[in-house]
Amino acid sequence: MRENPTHWATLDYGLIGAKLGHSMSPAIHAHLGDYQYDLVELTEDELPTFLTTSSFKGMNVTIPYKKAVMPYCAHLTDRARAIGSVNTLKRLLDGTLLGDNTDYAGFMAMVHESGLDVRGKKCLVLGSGGASLTVVAVLRDLGAGTVVTISRHGDETYENLDRHADAAVIVNATPVGMSPQCDASPLVSLDAFPNLEGVLDLIYNPAVTDLMQLAQQRGLVAVNGLTMLVTQAAEAASVWFDRPVNRELCQSLHRDLAKKACNVILIGMPGCGKTTVGKCLAQRLQRPFVDLDAEIVKTAGMPIPDIFTKFGEAHFRDLETEVLRTFANQHGLVIATGGGAVMRAVNQALMRRNGLILWLDRPLKDLATSGRPVTQARGVEAIYAEREPIYRHLADRRIPTTTVDGALCTILGEKQ
Repeated sequence: MRENPTHWATLDYGLIGAKLGHSMSPAIHAHLGDYQYDLVELTEDELPTFLTTSSFKGMNVTIPYKKAVMPYCAHLTDRARAIGSVNTLKRLLDGTLLGDNTDYAGFMAMVHESGLDVRGKKCLVLGSGGASLTVVAVLRDLGAGTVVTISRHGDETYENLDRHADAAVIVNATPVGMSPQCDASPLVSLDAFPNLEGVLDLIYNPAVTDLMQLAQQRGLVAVNGLTMLVTQAAEAASVWFDRPVNRELCQSLHRDLAKKACNVILIGMPGCGKTTVGKCLAQRLQRPFVDLDAEIVKTAGMPIPDIFTKFGEAHFRDLETEVLRTFANQHGLVIATGGGAVMRAVNQALMRRNGLILWLDRPLKDLATSGRPVTQARGVEAIYAEREPIYRHLADRRIPTTTVDGALCTILGEKQ
């Protein structure tokens, strides 16, 4: 990331915003063309200087500057002017800036991906920034009945959401819940919306925000902002280089990015082979491997049986949650969890954020019990009876496990 003003003169293309450490934009633009794409973090005071002294060719704009850049644009496209928000800048031949809004096409693609029909329905848009303006424009163009913007101040706030119990769609256009501050949601419950059909969250990191998980718990549509991100990037490149958007490339990019970002998380009974299978799977997928129990041992500075003996199971579970939180917020890992990690709701939510959850289900007679305090104290059958419904509910896939090779073949879709 280039943040030093001395580098501004060398920039061609990139992204400007306040906090960009977790952006996927460079990876996307690397597939869209042969050009250097840099992340440029700017303070509010630095923004005017950057826009007036840098000679960049094209820039994307993100939070919180989508409205702030508009006065520096000598020209605005019709959609940018109508929306009142700019997320794409292009340097014209005379040196002036053209401001465009490619988020419009991005959010339009996101709505289509969701399958939600907004026509004639009430939609709530959380947030009043530049992204919110784009969302409102798309929803109105799609024929939404009533579109209400919710903000912290004004007539429509989070304190009077009871006015909108008839809302069918909620769109999160705020950064609340975005990595690295994942333990947050603009709404703590969706119970006030009995007619709700789905949630669209512009955040794409994590892949499943806490708000999306609330929707999923009710069996509702929940879509993140990755499609919007990829589509707006392709539209921006189209603006910069005067070329059509490759829709097939956009779809391929979306699939590839989602797959690479996703953690593979192994759950199952103690002794079912999560660590062994996980190591082999990580090697096959060329991903880093994380053994959650081993990381807990590193953190505590003592073996797990000693943690139980000295501090009790509750202390161990607290450590487990904090270690899981560290790795669940990362991407592209293979994570072997402890057998009891699924017992806490907070851990389940952490696994779902960026995880494909695989349940290794091994016959009870084959489970190893040595050095496992909980298993030895309570017995395999009792533990399985308690945990099996949770494993089954939480897992994206059940992997019958008798051998390591067999489990790997099942996971990877290979023949034994």
